[in-house]
Amino acid sequence: MYASKLRKVVIGLLALIVVSVVGFWSLGGQKGLMLLAVKYIIRTDYQPGPEVQWAQAPTLVPSENAVKRPNIVLIVADDLGFNDITAHGGGVARGTVPTPHIDSLGQGGVDFLAGYSGNATCAPSRAAMMTGRYPTRFGFEFTPTPKQFMKVITANSTADVLHRPIYHAEREADLIPYEDMGLPTTEVTLARALQNTGYRTLQVGKWHLGDSPQFRPYAHGFDESLTLQHGASMFLPENSAQVVNAKQEFDLIDKFLWAAHPWGIRFNAGKPFQPPRYMTDYLTDEAIKAIDANKQRPFFMYLAYNAPHTPLQSTKEDYDALPHITDHTTRVYAAMIRSLDRNVGRVLKHLKDNGLEDNTLIMFTSDNGGAHYIGVPELNKPYRGWKATFYEGGIRVPFFMKWPQGLPKAVTYKQPISHLDIFSTALAAAGAPPPEGKVLDGVNLLPFVRGQKSESPHQQIFFRTDTYLAMRQGDWKLQVMDRPKQDVLYNLASDPGERNNLAQQEPAKLLQMKKDLLAINAQQAKPMWPSLGEGAIPLDKTLKEPLRTGDAYIYYAN
Repeated sequence: MYASKLRKVVIGLLALIVVSVVGFWSLGGQKGLMLLAVKYIIRTDYQPGPEVQWAQAPTLVPSENAVKRPNIVLIVADDLGFNDITAHGGGVARGTVPTPHIDSLGQGGVDFLAGYSGNATCAPSRAAMMTGRYPTRFGFEFTPTPKQFMKVITANSTADVLHRPIYHAEREADLIPYEDMGLPTTEVTLARALQNTGYRTLQVGKWHLGDSPQFRPYAHGFDESLTLQHGASMFLPENSAQVVNAKQEFDLIDKFLWAAHPWGIRFNAGKPFQPPRYMTDYLTDEAIKAIDANKQRPFFMYLAYNAPHTPLQSTKEDYDALPHITDHTTRVYAAMIRSLDRNVGRVLKHLKDNGLEDNTLIMFTSDNGGAHYIGVPELNKPYRGWKATFYEGGIRVPFFMKWPQGLPKAVTYKQPISHLDIFSTALAAAGAPPPEGKVLDGVNLLPFVRGQKSESPHQQIFFRTDTYLAMRQGDWKLQVMDRPKQDVLYNLASDPGERNNLAQQEPAKLLQMKKDLLAINAQQAKPMWPSLGEGAIPLDKTLKEPLRTGDAYIYYAN
């Protein structure tokens, strides 16, 4: 009996990670399906934990001839849309919620206008950031997800859904246990590579590359880590007097989150505990403490916020500051963006106040594009599509680098670059060698943004999820998909919104790009575990708007 109960606890907690992948599927609000999901959940009410104690750097007497290597801070938002910030003339709620602190990174450094995520969903994208390699190159193709949950969400959709989810029962034989799903420790992460050259390595926030002990940050080269449980978290308890909630009644996975109330964080290998305040504020508090503990030695910090991912929760203070926004969901979401920007500003100010700004390489990005399951339009404007598509809206992300001692100021860089480049760029800044025996798909961007190289950093950038493939090559973009069965070819120079499919008008270009795409695909590894389910994603609507016959869509797998 105890083993059975423990298994239910594990399954319930593990199921939380599907939020980042299957939340976009159009499954409706069926009460029966919700009950099936909830039966796998046993809520765990963690207790407040002890204050986190970051290890203090030893007192060192610097040598007069010593060259201080730069600190490296990688800040990653969760599901932040290209149009959620005001750097490019847009912004959430039609630009009425300024993001001056995030914007300042591009103004004081490099703004990459064609920055691409490593994938269209968060776990594979984060694997690309950490390794500098296509996640498909080593089999981390899909977000770790338990079979039970995939069966529930695909088997219980109703007949009135226009494009029903698909469950691949024939692939179950190749499935590995959920506990064995994670970033392989045979991969060399950025933390490991920097740790090997003397950097103190620190992780704060979302990890989502495996929650079993053998895959946690400390198994991948982080000296210390303060990590969210699995792939999602509440920002405050639902009934807190300090929180304003926006529930998405049209999104089954949002209902699942509110039922589960995941609210715990773990320091190193300790027991999970309850954070003392709003999650975005708390992660910043701890990042600042970690900076204080390590300011006497070179450090790498991976600060991964879970904002503005669902569940939509803002502080009452941020919500009350935006009375001009009349739609409640948009107002809560905008308040979360306001909080995210303020907290990025707190980190930047702390680096400056401690004399660390000039010699710190700060990189900021989002793991993928904005999600349609938020129910708020124009998150990725001017681009089409959403998270979980290889349209620009799903993979074109805000991307900034600032390093006053090492990079020029106020540079707008237009050539395509990728999350893959974070790895090689950081190693070059640190003077660290690349790992031996590993094919790196990213490049060192420093000579390109310094004007030492004029060519494009990439001949092509490749994406794969199951049978859905995509590639950008110069100004051209090709997507090859099974559902619906089609090839779509766009010239992004003249059609950045991907509206005019040139596959029939440009047969020679299509043939050449498809040949190149399949050649890269042949270099990738077999997935470590298969995709069990696929769901339909509209290209031009939010999940709040039902799909109609004739609406454009694609199927995305996990």
